[in-house]
Amino acid sequence: MFKNRTDAGEQLADRLQSEGVTADIVLGIPRGALPVARPVADALGVPLDIAVAKKMGAPNNPEYAIGAAAVDGSVWRNDEAIDRLGLDEEEVEIERDRAAETAREKAETYRTGSAPDLTGQTVVLVDDGVATGATVTACLRMLRDSGAARVVLAVPVGPPDTLDRLEREADEVIALQRPTNFRAVGQFYDEFGQVSDEEAIEYLHGEPPEQSG
Repeated sequence: MFKNRTDAGEQLADRLQSEGVTADIVLGIPRGALPVARPVADALGVPLDIAVAKKMGAPNNPEYAIGAAAVDGSVWRNDEAIDRLGLDEEEVEIERDRAAETAREKAETYRTGSAPDLTGQTVVLVDDGVATGATVTACLRMLRDSGAARVVLAVPVGPPDTLDRLEREADEVIALQRPTNFRAVGQFYDEFGQVSDEEAIEYLHGEPPEQSG
């Protein structure tokens, strides 16, 4: 169990350092990953920035994910869900464009400048945990397309099957826990409340808000 996201980030930082992982930059996925990513970036002594992707909702049922798209349009498709719903390519593309635009708007909310140039960089991508891995996969594909030389995914927890799939997307996957009884990321945290945009932005810019508890 992790006390909260900051505790998870500190444990994750310790693991990365013990395994000799180095990076040029750490990227967190807003919003929940920023409190985890901040201790990792601080421990590795590198800047913290963001990687943004949004789930693609099914037409007329936005809560049902048919994939995820990153800011540049990089996509992970849930082909099983797409086939089950009988969606055609035009419908999928509409949802991809919508998700990518939402991701771009989110990135603009968080950043005060332009996105970092990742060409030839070693990148550590951090999330607070993975379940389906949809948004993480879209982010990993975006980072690969950006020209990053090496991409390491670092998460506190995730189910073995999802992490196995993500190992085919990243150069390395480091997860502190790979429980077979996984139901949801939150079950492995004592405190797993929502992180507001304001709080996440404070973590991003190196001014973490006070932790309760």
